[in-house]
Amino acid sequence: MVGAHPELEERAKVLRSQPAQTVGPKGLLYVQQREFAATTPKDGSGATCLTHCDGSDTEMEVLLITNAVKVLSPNPECGRLEVHLVGGFRDDRRLSQELTNQLLRAFDHLQDSIHLVTFCVTELNDRQENGNHFPFIYGIGVNVKTGDIFHATFPDRGPDEDLRSASTLTGAKMVNIYDSRKEQLCIGPYYWMPSPVVDFWLEQDDQYILQTLSTSPLAEPPHFVSHIRATLMYLKEHPFPDMTLFPSKKPWIYKKNSNGLWERVSSDQI
Repeated sequence: MVGAHPELEERAKVLRSQPAQTVGPKGLLYVQQREFAATTPKDGSGATCLTHCDGSDTEMEVLLITNAVKVLSPNPECGRLEVHLVGGFRDDRRLSQELTNQLLRAFDHLQDSIHLVTFCVTELNDRQENGNHFPFIYGIGVNVKTGDIFHATFPDRGPDEDLRSASTLTGAKMVNIYDSRKEQLCIGPYYWMPSPVVDFWLEQDDQYILQTLSTSPLAEPPHFVSHIRATLMYLKEHPFPDMTLFPSKKPWIYKKNSNGLWERVSSDQI
C-alpha cells in the first residue's frame, strides 16, 4: 500500500523526525489505552477524535470513534473523514502488524468515505539499535484548533491514571471519557471483581513483571513497570470499586479550572 502512495511514507518520515514535545498538564486531555475523546475547537470548524486501540475489539472501536466525529460535525457532507494511524513497530510477535491490518480492514468496512492521511505504523515507525527493534514514536498529541498531530511525551497522564488503568487491566471495553458539549472529563463508573493474582504479581521483581506482562519487553518506556505496580496496588486497595469508589453509580466529573488544570467537581456544580 505504501508503495502505491509514497506521500504516506514521506509524511511518516517527517513525523518521526520531529523531536518529542513535552505536553501538559496545563491544557491537556490525556487519552489512555481503550479510551477515546472527541471534541471541536471553539469555532466548531472541525471535529477531532483521539483514541488508543490495542486490538481488543477493533471493529467496534473504529465504529465508535467514527460516529463520535460525525455527531460533532453538523454538516459532514461539507468536509471529509481523515484518519491518522500512528504507533506500533516491527515487534518480534508481529502484533503491531496484526493490529494495523485490523484497523485498515475496519475502516475499509465502513460505509463512509475515509481518507488515510498519516500512516506512521509498523516498519514506518521502526528503528533498530543493537539488533533490537524500537518504535520512533510512543505518543502523539493533537492540536484541536489546527488539527495538526505531533510527536509528544506526557509526564502527567491523569487525572486518575491508576483507576483508569485498573479498568483496562481488568478487561474493560473502549470508553468515551469526554463530554465536549459540557467540556467535562467523565471517569467511570468502573466495576471489576477482586483479582486472586494481585498479591502474586506484586511480590514479583521488576524484571519478571517486565518480561511477563509486556508484549515487547525491550521496547517498553521507562515507567512501564512502576505503572503496572501502581495499577496492581490500586486493584488490591479497591477490590470492590462499586462500593468504595462509585457507591452512587455516577462518574467522577472533572472540569478545567482557570489555570487549565483538571479539577474534580461535585454533582451540584455540573
